[in-house]
Amino acid sequence: MSQAEDHAGTRRDFLYYATAGTGAVAVGAAVWPLVNQMNPSADVKALSSIRVDVSAVEPGTQLTVKWLGKPVFVRRRTQEEIDEARSVDLADLPDAGAENNNLANGAAATDENRAMIGKEDWLVMVGVCTHLGCVPLGDAGDFGGWFCPCHGSHYDTAGRIRKGPAPRNLLVPVAEFVDETTIKLG
Repeated sequence: MSQAEDHAGTRRDFLYYATAGTGAVAVGAAVWPLVNQMNPSADVKALSSIRVDVSAVEPGTQLTVKWLGKPVFVRRRTQEEIDEARSVDLADLPDAGAENNNLANGAAATDENRAMIGKEDWLVMVGVCTHLGCVPLGDAGDFGGWFCPCHGSHYDTAGRIRKGPAPRNLLVPVAEFVDETTIKLG
């Protein structure tokens, strides 16, 4: 093989690599706007975390706020409601297991795991029935918690399904107290 033939092969290889690299950059430049448009818009990002003033919520009452397009129940429970929720045997619950109880931390559906950390009287839940997405009514039902009138699901004072067609407990979102009167959702 002569030196000219060896040089031609190297030049040809360089042209192949340069063409492939240019094509990859062109495809990336064409695809990036399509992928980027699937990201959430600025207004959606702004609503992904909200702060809720709970200074006016008295024991035994609840506040409903809208977060990510869904109602969220913020309830300040009485000691009687807490005691009632804690007296329930987990074996009596349709959705007691850790595998599908809708808790952010994957723990069992005990009242302690569903209440706010360090504030057992506060309960925060997404107010959407897990059966067909209706909004349950507060202070109603056979267990003193929530009742979904659409198909008859009854939730207890910890938001756990106790009776009816709903397959899972009410979802517990990520929430924390940022000060004594403000809860941050998200």
